[in-house]
Amino acid sequence: MANLKVNIKDVEFKNPVIVTSGVIGYGREYEEFFDLSKLGGLATKGTTLHKRNGNPGKRIVEVPSGLLFSVGLQNPGIDYYIASELPNLLSKGTNILSNIAGNDEAEYCKIVEKLNETDAPIIELNISCPNTSGAPLGTSCEGTERITKIIREMTDKTLIVKLSPNVADIGEIAKAAESSGADAVSLINSIHAMKIDINTRRPFFHNNVGAYSGEAIFPIALRMVWEVANAVNIPILGIGGVTTGEEAIQMIMAGATCVEVGAAIFRNPYAPLQIIDEINAWLDAKGIQDINEIRGVVQPWER
Repeated sequence: MANLKVNIKDVEFKNPVIVTSGVIGYGREYEEFFDLSKLGGLATKGTTLHKRNGNPGKRIVEVPSGLLFSVGLQNPGIDYYIASELPNLLSKGTNILSNIAGNDEAEYCKIVEKLNETDAPIIELNISCPNTSGAPLGTSCEGTERITKIIREMTDKTLIVKLSPNVADIGEIAKAAESSGADAVSLINSIHAMKIDINTRRPFFHNNVGAYSGEAIFPIALRMVWEVANAVNIPILGIGGVTTGEEAIQMIMAGATCVEVGAAIFRNPYAPLQIIDEINAWLDAKGIQDINEIRGVVQPWER
């Protein structure tokens, strides 16, 4: 059995597979399937300063090779999370990534002030949610640099900055996060997309556009992980359409330290465990003793 342990800053992950934010809430309903301690980590539902009811109307629809959704960060707010969810999560024997989002810099700061009073070890700074109004802070180098620097100065917790694919050059955005103190970056968040109801002649979502996730975006996410790995020296959490161990290995070969699994869970709740098993089986078959040996090993063709 190969060693699957990886590290982000001084945090050790027993394996590189993390359940991504927004898929299983705060984990309670998921425990009927398997012990959460088997995961490398769990990223929580995106949590805001105050309770949010989310977007009105329909919120999710299946589309070719994936899901289109427009939830709008429905969540109970950071105070409820800290009082009612975080203690349970910290008892589960896996790394907890507290995913946070805000409407502006002041809200992010207030959330981090509250988290600083807890034992939450990791903050995943979501500056790239596609399902809220206005342009996310993470769509520009300036916005990314500013908010990352502010939060870095506020906390000693491991800081992961979650990046948007809806940008011209994600490598430059990642460099802005790195230079401002991020310990790691996670990417990609979902892709802006749309569905139209041809009978009503209106967008399917009240928010007009939604977020596309699922297996179809894997090649896009993989390309962006590879680009970022060639731009920064901090760890990368690869996200986007990972459904198999082979795809997780591709992410790691492209430069990811960890892999977050999301939409695959809607079809198969055991997908994260199967991916862990498939990674193990491939490493054993190749005689590779440590997963860290294959990180970033992909060799591009010369052009």
